[in-house]
Amino acid sequence: MHDCEKRRLTDRDDILTAVSILKSQGCKTEDLIVEMTKVFYVDLDEFNSLLRRRP
Repeated sequence: MHDCEKRRLTDRDDILTAVSILKSQGCKTEDLIVEMTKVFYVDLDEFNSLLRRRP
């Protein structure tokens, strides 16, 4: 996938959905952002805010 084809992932619910999907597939918390940025442009502030709140 080329960077120009990446969708922006900025909505809180969309980020949570992506995190949930990756976690259900066995992705470790420390690897989430790496995997997500392979496919999306991720709002890093929102991503970090959400992860701080998750157990």
